[in-house]
Amino acid sequence: MSNPAEAETPRYTLWQMVLYMLRLGTFGFGGPVALVGYMHRDLVERRKWITDADYKEGLALSQLAPGPLAAQLGIYLGYVHYRILGATLAGLAFVMPSFFMVVALGWAYVRFGGISWMQAVFYGVGAAVIGIIAMSAKKLTEKSVGKDKLLWAIYLLLAVVTVITESEIAWLFIAAGVLVWLLRAPPKWLGKGSMNGVALTQLPVVGSLFGTMDVSLLTQIGLFFAKAGAFVFGSGLAIVPFLYGGTVTEHQWLTEKQFVDAVAVAMITPGPVVITVGFIGYLIAGLPGATVAALATFLPCYLFTIIPAPYFKKYGKLPGVVAFVDGITAAAIGAITGSVIVIAKRSIIDIPTALIALVTVALLWKFKKLQEPLIIAAAAGVGLVLYPLLKA
Repeated sequence: MSNPAEAETPRYTLWQMVLYMLRLGTFGFGGPVALVGYMHRDLVERRKWITDADYKEGLALSQLAPGPLAAQLGIYLGYVHYRILGATLAGLAFVMPSFFMVVALGWAYVRFGGISWMQAVFYGVGAAVIGIIAMSAKKLTEKSVGKDKLLWAIYLLLAVVTVITESEIAWLFIAAGVLVWLLRAPPKWLGKGSMNGVALTQLPVVGSLFGTMDVSLLTQIGLFFAKAGAFVFGSGLAIVPFLYGGTVTEHQWLTEKQFVDAVAVAMITPGPVVITVGFIGYLIAGLPGATVAALATFLPCYLFTIIPAPYFKKYGKLPGVVAFVDGITAAAIGAITGSVIVIAKRSIIDIPTALIALVTVALLWKFKKLQEPLIIAAAAGVGLVLYPLLKA
């Protein structure tokens, strides 16, 4: 029996989706929190290319699998109607613009001995980003959690845990999905035996798969960043400490200052925050290093998306799966909301940055069609003017 979703005629062409992802990768500021919000706003609400159910399935799958959240969701949305070709082209279109930007910045950084203006730009942009992602988190919460008390409890728990731990704990997403599944659509075997069928213990234990190997530098880069892409949950929020431990402490490829600058580059460029791996790879081994680092990071997330995607599409409408997805979605959005607070603690450092964030929220609240890149450009200008005066 064919899946109704597969027989459904899409309201857009493959190239329209590719152009959208290209534009989002070029102008989409704010990191994973904002980017997943933009996709919902543009593709579900405004253009109606993607159904809310398909979006939720994609968000759930992206949270279940390790790797960069926004990139995985973009790949899945490309898969919805155009399968592997759509997933591949959507993923490339989303990632490539920011990759070229960070490589260009990496070249300038190496050639001119650091980027002194970066701190000034980030001072303004970092604060504006908080306002952008706060509004995105608000919209996602209203749309996906609604007035459901169980989902609100999960949402609030994950938000609090994320704020306290400053990380996103993968097994809590699974547990939330299982809880809603058992309460709303319990399987028939539940009353007949124990809960051994709920095999949370079967989750792969994240360990060091690659020992110390005497290999070339590019191979070392590839192995390290493949681990980052394959085993780090939580996207941009969680991958930063992992990258720091490997590139600064373990391999000593970068200095502390270089690493901090790399993170700043990721924040002031559009697209996924994880694209900072391209900048880091460039500092380590030039363009080959940037290319290997980016490919190694994003290939696992691509595979983790397209391999299970057919099963999500086939079984996604079953009551048990819908309940499971609802639970994971509530947990994911709770973690996203918590991450807004975590990032805010690092970006809002004084009264001017607090004002920039508040003005951003007010503008986006008042002017629904205001484009975020305009706000980012204005905030960068404010940072370039204010930062030197405040630090003088």
